[in-house]
This record gives sequence, structure tokens and C-alpha cells, in this order.
Amino acid sequence: MTKARFDVLGIGNAIVDVLARTEDDFLVAEGLHKGSMNLIDTERAEYLYKLMGPAIEASGGSAGNTVFGLASLGADTAFFGKVADDQLGEIFSHDMRSLGAHFDCAPLVGGVPTARSMILISPDGERTMNTYLGAATELSEADIDEDIVANAAITYMEGYLWDKEKRQKKPSARRPAFRTKPGGRFPSAFRTASALIRFREEFLDLLQTGQVDIVFANEPEVKALYQTADRATALNALRADTRLSAVTLGGEGSVAISGNETFHVPACNVRELVDTTGAGDLYAAGFLYGITHDMDLEKSATLGNFCAAEVIQHIGPRPEHDMRQAAEQAGLL
Repeated sequence: MTKARFDVLGIGNAIVDVLARTEDDFLVAEGLHKGSMNLIDTERAEYLYKLMGPAIEASGGSAGNTVFGLASLGADTAFFGKVADDQLGEIFSHDMRSLGAHFDCAPLVGGVPTARSMILISPDGERTMNTYLGAATELSEADIDEDIVANAAITYMEGYLWDKEKRQKKPSARRPAFRTKPGGRFPSAFRTASALIRFREEFLDLLQTGQVDIVFANEPEVKALYQTADRATALNALRADTRLSAVTLGGEGSVAISGNETFHVPACNVRELVDTTGAGDLYAAGFLYGITHDMDLEKSATLGNFCAAEVIQHIGPRPEHDMRQAAEQAGLL
């Protein structure tokens, strides 16, 4: 079989993250639920920006972070996401292409600005996100290059795409990922994200009708998806609904599930937990790299844990170091 041109194609919201440290008292004063992701308008974004302390601007977005991590590992990647023709849009485009990821969506001209997420980092590393979607909502079928879709081994989509201000555009932007059938050459992968709180029934339908082949989630998301407080019950329900799933368990590592097989892989050592932003995204990067490069599920999950551990030891959602070199030094590649 001819190798696909791209190992992974990511489709998601193209967002620039604005990260700053904060105290929990500030979250309480502003009515923000710690660890939540809130959609905000332009006025709220400007208000929070003025109140934030010294900040770091870094390209983000869930699927974008995963694609960036994959590219850092040496994978061939592509990304579909919409930015505006502005400074933040240029930052995002440059960052995405800097490691060789294919990113060629035409920027939005004369409309809303590039999306940004105001991320407040608590002393314990937990992040509270306040996201203005802006130009990301303008991603449409016109931005989807069918040749790239057809030449990607895996198409990976983030659950945050469901948080579209213009909901009528949602199906056209996500359609390419779900065009293939389970067992086909080009499987689809999906990360639930905290958006499942708002779209639980839609997400369940995707899984139970076989529209996605690989599902990524963390433990709270899986429990929320199946409305149970019991881990085993949630994981067994996920097993029944998916061909392959990978669930992160925080300090306990992660578990990969396929049919009757279950692989629980312990977490990597972390010197200091600084910022959990991007942990799930980088886990997905490591796992997807593994399964597209002939690693078994246990090794893929181990590489996912390794990538997640790297990103939580510094501020920002993307790797600070050459992930391939680091993984090679750790004996994982």
C-alpha cells in the first residue's frame, strides 16, 4: 500500500493563546470556574486582557497543538483552521509552518480578528480558559482541500469545533473527517474536549454510529459523556462504542482500549507541574505518532504520556524542546 502523504491532518480552531499566572481569588472575583473553558465576546476579551498580568502569546488551539507536537516528533502533518489577515494570524501561520506542517488556508480579510484564548494559570498549574473564537468560526468547506484529506492517514478533529458561533457552518467544516468508514484506509480521530458538556448527545451519536474510529478524552470527560462517577463503568461504555480509545488519567498516566485489550501506562516523572495547558493535545500527538509509525498501543500510549509530561513543565501549550530528539534520548524512538 502506498504511504499517505500526511500522517495526520488536523482540523480545528486556529487560536493564539494569551497566558498569564493568576491567583484563585481573581477567578472567584471575576465569576470564573477554575479549570473551565468559557466562550467570550470581544468586549469580555478586552476586559480580561487589561486585568491580566504579564502575558505570553503563543499559538494554540487543541488540534493545532497536536499537529505542532506531531511535527516536532518528525511526522508529516497538515492543518485546516481559519485565521484573520492580522498580526495574530501571522503569528499562528508562522508557528504552524515553522516545523514543516502544511498550512495553506487563506486568511480572512476584512472580517473579525484571529481567535484568541485568555488562559489564566493558577498556582497549582490548573488553567481557566476564556476563548474568543473570532475568525475561527469562518472555517468552511471552501477551506477544505479534498486532495489533502484523501492523502492523510488519519484525520483528527477537536471537539471545540462544535462551539461555533455560526452553527450552520459546523457540519461543512467537520464533514471531511467523517466521510470515511470504519476500517477504511483513512480513519478519523476525535478528541472530546470540555465541549462535550454542551454537546454530549451529538458526541455520543458520533461514537455510537461509527463515524469516528479513534477517540481521545480525559477521565472527567469520559465520566461526563456516560454520566457516571465510576471510572470502570465509563471506560467499559467507551470500549463498547469505539474501535480504539485513549483516556488520560492525570497523575496515573493513561489507558488505551481496543476491543478486549486494555493497556494502562503509568505517567512519566514530572520535575515540576507548571501549566497543564496542552497536556491532552500533546498526549494525542505522541499517541497518533505511535500508531502511524507501526508502534503497538502500549508504546503509543507511553509516547503520549512522555509528550504530555514535557508540555506541563513549562508555560504554554506547545513543546519547548525538539520532541524527536527528547524521545530518542528517552529510548522511545
